[in-house]
Amino acid sequence: MGTTGRASDEQSADELNERTRKDSSATETFGSVLRLVFVPGVTGAALAALVVGAILERLPLLLAGGGALVLLILLALLGGRRRAARRKPPVTRTALARIEDLRATSGETADVPVKFRLTVAPEPEDGRPAYRVKISQQINLVDIPAYRPRGIAVVEYRPDEPWEVRIVTRPTPEWSRRAEEAEIDSAPESTLVKDPDDGGGAWCLLGLLALLAGAALVVLLFRAELFTSEDGGTGASPKPSSTTSSSRTFTVSTTVSGPSSSMLALGRMRETATRLEARAGTPDVTAITIEAGRMEIRGDSARPPGGTVHLQLLPYELFPALVGEARTTLGVRDPASWRIDVTPGTGAGAGPRVRVTVTGAEGTAHLDADATARIVDRRPVGQTADSG
Repeated sequence: MGTTGRASDEQSADELNERTRKDSSATETFGSVLRLVFVPGVTGAALAALVVGAILERLPLLLAGGGALVLLILLALLGGRRRAARRKPPVTRTALARIEDLRATSGETADVPVKFRLTVAPEPEDGRPAYRVKISQQINLVDIPAYRPRGIAVVEYRPDEPWEVRIVTRPTPEWSRRAEEAEIDSAPESTLVKDPDDGGGAWCLLGLLALLAGAALVVLLFRAELFTSEDGGTGASPKPSSTTSSSRTFTVSTTVSGPSSSMLALGRMRETATRLEARAGTPDVTAITIEAGRMEIRGDSARPPGGTVHLQLLPYELFPALVGEARTTLGVRDPASWRIDVTPGTGAGAGPRVRVTVTGAEGTAHLDADATARIVDRRPVGQTADSG
C-alpha cells in the first residue's frame, strides 16, 4: 500500500509539473506574439510620425516619433541583457543515431553543407524514445565517406530542444566502439520533431503587417493635411477655369482636420494662406473664404490691383475674435457653422471687406468688419442681410 501510494503521488506530481510547463509555454507564446505585433506596430507608427512630421513641419510629431524609436531601442537593449543574464548554458546529451538519408550540397570550401535525416536513440536513462529529426551540418570533404545511409553516427542533442542535434565528427574511443557495434531500428516518420521557430516566415509576415498597420494609422490620422498640403485633396489643386495669353482665373482650396488643426488655431489661417499663395503663384486674389476646416481663394489676373485683396496684408490673427463675437452676439444660441468671406472694397480707396457669417437653428446672421478687423455693421438673426 505504501509503495502504491508513493507511485500515485509521484505520478500526480509529474502530471502537475507537465501542466505547469504547458501553461508556462502557452503564456510565453502569447507574450511573444504580443511583442511581435506591438513592437513592429509602434515602430511603424514612429517612423511614419517622423516622415509626416517632417512633411508637415510639426515639431511635436517629430519629437514623438523620435522619442518612441529611442524608447524602443533602449527597451530592446535592456531586454536583450536581461535575457542573456537569465539564459542558462544548454545541456547536451550524447547518443547514437541511425543515418536514414543524407545529401551533400555544393560548397566552395573544404567543409560541405550536408542535410541528414536521422533516427536519434537517446540513452535509456534519458527516458525518451527514439525519434526522427532533420538537420544540416558542415562536414569536411575528407569525412563524408564515413557517413552513409543505414550507418550509425555519434550525436549530441538537447533534451529540452530535441531538434537541436549535432553530429560528433570526432567522438571518443568508447563512443566510436559503441557506434561500430550498435544496431538501431528506424523510428516511425510520425516521430519527426521540428523546430517550432521554423515557421519564421509567417511570423515575419505578421510583424511586417503590424509595421505597415502602425504606419498607415499615422498617415490616416493626418491624411487631410498630408494630401491637401501637396495637392489640395478633392478639388484643392489649382484649377484654371479659363486661361488666355493675357489673363487667367483660378480657384485654390485646402482642408485641415483634427482637433489641433482648426482654422481658429493661432497662426493656422496665415500659414494656410501662405501655402495657397505659393500654389496659386500670386498674393492678389478676388475672394477668400475661410471655414472651420477649409480655406479657399479665387483670383483673376485681369483684375487691377485695386480690385483684389493681398493675402499677406490681412489681420488673420484678429479673425478668431470676430468669429467669437459673431457666435455670441448675433442671436444664434448654438451656431452650427461659421464662415469668413473677404472681398475687395467697393468704393474708391476702400479696403477689403470682411464678413463673418454664423448659422444655427435660429437662422443666419453676420457682421462686417474693415481691413483692420474693426466691426462696422451687425446683422443679427431676423434682420435682412445687406447684400452689398
